[in-house]
Amino acid sequence: MIDGLKPYPAMKNSGVPWLGQVPKHWQVVPALAVYRPRQVKNAGLIESSVLSLSYGRIIVKAPEKLRGLVPESFETYQIVEPGNIIVRTTDLQNDRTSLRIGHAHDHGIITAAYMCLETKPIVLNEFGYQYLNAYDLLKIIYGFGSGLRQNLDFSDIKRMPVLVPPRDEQAAIVRFLDHADRRIRRYIRAKQKLIKLLEEQKQAIIHRAVTRGLDPKVRLKPSGVEWLGDVPEHWEVQRLGRIARVFNGTTPSRMKAEYWSNGTVPWLSSGKVNDYFITSASELVTERALHECSISLVPKGAVVIGLVGQGKTRGKSALLGIDTCINQNLAAIVPCAGVSGAHLHHFLTAFYETLREFGRGGNQEALNCEIVANWRLAIPPVDEQTAICDSVRHEVLGIQASEQRVRRVIEVLQEYRSRLITDVVTGKLDVRGAAARLPDEGDEPEPLDDTAADTEEEFLADDSDTAPEEFEA
Repeated sequence: MIDGLKPYPAMKNSGVPWLGQVPKHWQVVPALAVYRPRQVKNAGLIESSVLSLSYGRIIVKAPEKLRGLVPESFETYQIVEPGNIIVRTTDLQNDRTSLRIGHAHDHGIITAAYMCLETKPIVLNEFGYQYLNAYDLLKIIYGFGSGLRQNLDFSDIKRMPVLVPPRDEQAAIVRFLDHADRRIRRYIRAKQKLIKLLEEQKQAIIHRAVTRGLDPKVRLKPSGVEWLGDVPEHWEVQRLGRIARVFNGTTPSRMKAEYWSNGTVPWLSSGKVNDYFITSASELVTERALHECSISLVPKGAVVIGLVGQGKTRGKSALLGIDTCINQNLAAIVPCAGVSGAHLHHFLTAFYETLREFGRGGNQEALNCEIVANWRLAIPPVDEQTAICDSVRHEVLGIQASEQRVRRVIEVLQEYRSRLITDVVTGKLDVRGAAARLPDEGDEPEPLDDTAADTEEEFLADDSDTAPEEFEA
């Protein structure tokens, strides 16, 4: 796909540090020559299809997903047309990992808090999107924010430099990137299917162990909990809050360098629950932040669980291999004496799909510490907990290793795709010849369904626009 790609033969200095050398025949113009803001209110409820910016894509939000903090009237939303570029402009200071640029392919409405842009005739619409997408992937966009919470407005970006190749070259770039993207996503989806099979295998092993134990002849009793079913008769069914302390954390203010600069105290963001067993921090905060922001340190051996997120984070848990503090979108579960954190983690993993739905009907489908503390679970005697954990660890070790290898392949593919997009739209690679050699679209295999419930981003992050913003202490 990229065999033979070379730099352009003649380059010039763009005068912009992050763009560097660019093709000599490309223009460098301000963003206001390429984009114009558009905000058409949904007055009279002209449109009813609600759109969402999720994992860098504009998707149609199913009516049954419209729960929690929805507006009293969708007249406050803005109308979006196919080809519009949506930018999530809020809270740049706190969130530097989300994908913030989306390209609309459907008519609908989206929150007026987002910036909606149209492209001008100087660029092809798809090229205009890919250029902003590259800025997003390079995180250059974060340098244009203003205000206390670093929000964006068109006035902040209207002088932003934009590279404009000739239109035939824009078409070649768009064609090449579309072809490359389909191939990469197809390969990623194949890896996703493998991960799903491995997760199902792991889930089955853990579920059997935490609901039946290791003795196949053990006598059972009704647990009194519909989704739990029968459990060994000598096990106790308890509320989680009776056998563990449950609390969540906070995010020290990003506006105070003294809370983050040269930090030594581990701090976790929500996405770390995807690690399963956590041995490293998302970031480090200072001792001053620990004391002034009233952050509790969660001890090694405890469990953390995700409270929010429309992807895989909500309801997902991980066992701590380090002492750490956490953000407010995680709950810590610190077991009492006689209760194994590893066993609690296995139980939560076994019932992940059930437990994550407990938040339905609440704030943004979020869980909270009260809901977590009221979960019921079956607890074996201490020695049996140890035996179960040893058995599970032995059985799932190979599965976890395989899963991590596949996840790493997906990460590398995503990194490669991001690098390819940014190198092509900023003129670091000449794709004109490669685009001319591509097969006709009708000759290529059909792409996998992009509306599938799980996207490759869900395996790596959970940055849905419907998750509550992180509160700062």
